[in-house]
Amino acid sequence: YWSVFFSFGLCIAFLGPTLLDLRCQTHSSLPQISWVFFSQQLCLLLGSALGGVFKRTLAQSLWALFTSTLAISLVFAIIPLCRDVQVLASVMALAGLAMGCIDTVANMQLVRIYQKDSAVFLQVLHFFVGFGALLSPLIADPFLSEANCLPANGTANSTSGSHLFHASRVLGQHHAEVWRLSNQSLSKLPPQDRAGTRVSYAFWIMALINLPVPLAVLFLLSKERLLACCPQRRPLLLSADELALETQPPEKEDASSLSSKFQPHPGHEDLFSCCQRKNFKGAPYSFFAIHITAALVLFMTDGMTGEYSAFVYSYAVEKPLSVGHKVAGYLPSLFWGFITLGRLISIPISSKLKPVTMVFINVVGVVMTFLVLLVFSYNVAFLFVGTASLGLFLSSTFPSMLAYTEDILQYKGCATTVLVTGAGIGEMVLQMLVGSIFQAQGSHSFLVCGVIFGCLAFTFYILLLFFHRMHPELSSVPTQDKALGMESSECYQ
Repeated sequence: YWSVFFSFGLCIAFLGPTLLDLRCQTHSSLPQISWVFFSQQLCLLLGSALGGVFKRTLAQSLWALFTSTLAISLVFAIIPLCRDVQVLASVMALAGLAMGCIDTVANMQLVRIYQKDSAVFLQVLHFFVGFGALLSPLIADPFLSEANCLPANGTANSTSGSHLFHASRVLGQHHAEVWRLSNQSLSKLPPQDRAGTRVSYAFWIMALINLPVPLAVLFLLSKERLLACCPQRRPLLLSADELALETQPPEKEDASSLSSKFQPHPGHEDLFSCCQRKNFKGAPYSFFAIHITAALVLFMTDGMTGEYSAFVYSYAVEKPLSVGHKVAGYLPSLFWGFITLGRLISIPISSKLKPVTMVFINVVGVVMTFLVLLVFSYNVAFLFVGTASLGLFLSSTFPSMLAYTEDILQYKGCATTVLVTGAGIGEMVLQMLVGSIFQAQGSHSFLVCGVIFGCLAFTFYILLLFFHRMHPELSSVPTQDKALGMESSECYQ
């Protein structure tokens, strides 16, 4: 289960540093290539709901994980062959479905197997997301192209000359040289972009690195006697094919029911059941306001996580910084590395600080970091320091907000489902929005958008505090319930 989440992380972070090479490979503009992010995030949400279908038995869960991890390896192998942005978006949509299925099934199975002892296993599980996300940009970095992005046309005309100028502008290369080449015949160029030939090796290496993961799942299937060809003499690793919480002994029924109630993925898959009228009957207006404002905070913060990891490489290689492609390739790894570090640090800190305080520190830290980056936008050193700082502040925002919101609502309603949905939509929308603004307004708009999104997140957080004070049910829940809620909130990190 830890290894399949390594596949998840490996697949979620490679698009950022390889964005410009893929853009050259598919002859697309920055807004067009941004649709690749949108298709991946949209299908990730759909895959998360689809993963709930395979939760009933261990056999279904493991076969779903095997299919998903194998699909990720196939996606890595196919990406270098995609010469059209629509084909690339379709391939990444398949990867999103696989990632969403992994997200749901792996979390639910670990909770079912280890129940009240699952918190540590889940922490390590989501550590492997960060580890995979840290590794994939490092694999891609040696193969990133330093060359100009040249379209593979026959003879360059005035239209292609304009396109070449724009391409060089995005890649931060020499404009004069591209204008000179635009007047020459390009018929000797190979039919595929030179920028895409070297980065292809990075994707094939990632496909090979990921290949042992489905083999490990297949081995687990054989150990559990779920393959027709495996011998039946071996003892089972788990006691039953179905590890449902309701089959536990009576003395554990209360704790199990609480754990089942608080675990986020059942709520995540029952999105439409949360919209039933009976859940809203007699609820005050502050009940709805808390759900909406908390979801908007995560819409902004998770959206910033997605758009920063996606476009920080493109921002770094653009003027005025003009960082070398090899050096800029370390920025996504640095960002995800400090997200992983922040998730580890937040475990002991969360036992000392209240969730509301942690969210305040996170949101204010994000705003201040973007402001510093904007003021020192010409300094490369501040870009690296700011990237690490953003990773730390954004890392624990989701579990802290989830724990705080569920505490306000006394673990009633569908707060988890609303927050997960809002965060996922934020990752989709903000990546598309920043891609379009980056193309139209230039690289400086990247940091301006970050400041605006951070200020909006802080505004929604203040509104959440206001509605918390207005909410009639202010009595605190028992300590044991709080602890269970905190454990379940860590499932998402």
